[in-house]
Amino acid sequence: MEIRKLVTFEDAGFVQWGVLTPDEKSVYSAIALEEAFFTPLPETLSEFIAQGPEGLLALADSLEQNERTEAVQPKTLDTVHILTPLPDTIHNILCVGKNYCEHIAEFDKVTTVEKPKYPVFFTKSATSLIGPDDTIDLHENVTSEVDYEGELAVIIGKTGTDIPEHEAMDYVYGFTILNDVTARDLQRRHQQWFHGKSLNTFCPVGPYILLRDAAPDIFNIVTKVNGEVRQDASTDDLIFTVPTLISQLSSGTTLSCGDIIATGTPAGVGVGFNPPRYLKSGDSIEITISSIGTLKNTVK
Repeated sequence: MEIRKLVTFEDAGFVQWGVLTPDEKSVYSAIALEEAFFTPLPETLSEFIAQGPEGLLALADSLEQNERTEAVQPKTLDTVHILTPLPDTIHNILCVGKNYCEHIAEFDKVTTVEKPKYPVFFTKSATSLIGPDDTIDLHENVTSEVDYEGELAVIIGKTGTDIPEHEAMDYVYGFTILNDVTARDLQRRHQQWFHGKSLNTFCPVGPYILLRDAAPDIFNIVTKVNGEVRQDASTDDLIFTVPTLISQLSSGTTLSCGDIIATGTPAGVGVGFNPPRYLKSGDSIEITISSIGTLKNTVK
């Protein structure tokens, strides 16, 4: 069985990880595979990613044995609770601002866009991380301008510093979806973006990690709010590509295995409308990225 997507999930109160079946309706539990075939598979997806190619070979061997024996039956996704892929993340999420020209135009309220010479980097606190179907808190005592930003996110697969651009994709383990939820009033007030982007629940990530070797060259990103398409773009429009971002971020700075890099959001965010269309209680946000899946969250 081809390994394309990995997932972290909760079943009967126990957090574990596994690999999606080809029809993406079920998941093979890594714990069950380990017990059935005495294959050394780690407890968490973060630890598995750190094993690199060796871990994938061990997982593939278990799945091959299972195809012959059917000793392990997959669990259907509707019987488990899918979590954010890396719930034990301790490092800040690394983010990129103003990486699509049309988004710069709507954000800066200009008609002529001057592309930035260098990527705009910032971070979100790891404490803001939540998973699919989790609820985004409006924090009405702190902000009144909560916005959404659908983004492609990169999962780093091995630690590195000063990574050359031509080697950068070797450091990519896979891809997932991220919603860079933002309090626009806090973003303006503090000028530096960290606080306005790091409130609790402001970083939904998931539902799966698509392995690098199974990924297309170009992703399409579609964000819907209450079923209405707000963002519809392609990563072909990125100002700074994934290899460029990795190379520049790692310049003099160590990127660690399991780090999450959000690559920026396209046009169509709430602040770009006139008047702005910020999130409100009861709203549903669905971000679909081709080949990966759909990240859905509701607002309370």
